[in-house]
Amino acid sequence: MDHVFKALADPSRRALLDSLNARNGQTLRELCGGLDMARQSVSKHLAVLEEAGLVTTVRRGREKLHYLNAAPVHEIAHRWISRYDRARVQALADLKLALEESEMDAPTFVYTTYIRTTPQKLWQALTEPEFTRRYWTTELATDWAAGSPMVWDNHGVTIADPEQVVLEAEPYSRLSYTWHTMTPELAERFGWDGDLLARLAAEPRSKVTFTIEESAGKVVKLTVVHDGFEAGSTLAEMVGHGWPGVLASLKTLLETGEPLPEGV
Repeated sequence: MDHVFKALADPSRRALLDSLNARNGQTLRELCGGLDMARQSVSKHLAVLEEAGLVTTVRRGREKLHYLNAAPVHEIAHRWISRYDRARVQALADLKLALEESEMDAPTFVYTTYIRTTPQKLWQALTEPEFTRRYWTTELATDWAAGSPMVWDNHGVTIADPEQVVLEAEPYSRLSYTWHTMTPELAERFGWDGDLLARLAAEPRSKVTFTIEESAGKVVKLTVVHDGFEAGSTLAEMVGHGWPGVLASLKTLLETGEPLPEGV
């Protein structure tokens, strides 16, 4: 984690993170316009932040959008600090939450993590029920062909809806599907009140996309983009808190053979 702390030590790089925390998904031009830094300096600082995993990028046409990535801080908190005294490192927990809770007009959750595994094993972990139930308590029943319906088993609640479909499925490289429907059974399982269920059910259907890329040193880069939310989305806030734990448990399962304990 030395590269993470080194990246955070520079005030200019912290200013870039502050800018993204205020408005995520900015282009290089937008970041330069909001800071008193030359374009070349901003590019160099962004490269350091990307190398440390604190910033991740997503292509939109010819533009490259920059997003805060909570993975490094989350992994410090959950895979190292959790062994010691959590109360003494609340500042790091607050930083993690700040990185996950940035306000924007069209919320988009973007998370990048690096896993010591192969693209084939990671694909299995994303698609096969014997894997997903271990780190996510969720099973997805489908043939994984584009356009095929999906039946979710989310913490023991079966959710079937014709609008739950596979959008893209390129084995070992890219997977995308629509999110599940919000049902009364799911609300009962998680203790949501009627108002919360109504807000969630009224939102447009979102989608999640997983991109798998081989990296150096027998490491695979996994980027998760969850988007399609409306401004002020309640679901966006919920998945922003939920995905980091799910993906940390996925990483731990693939690297150690066991997922993170529940509640960690």
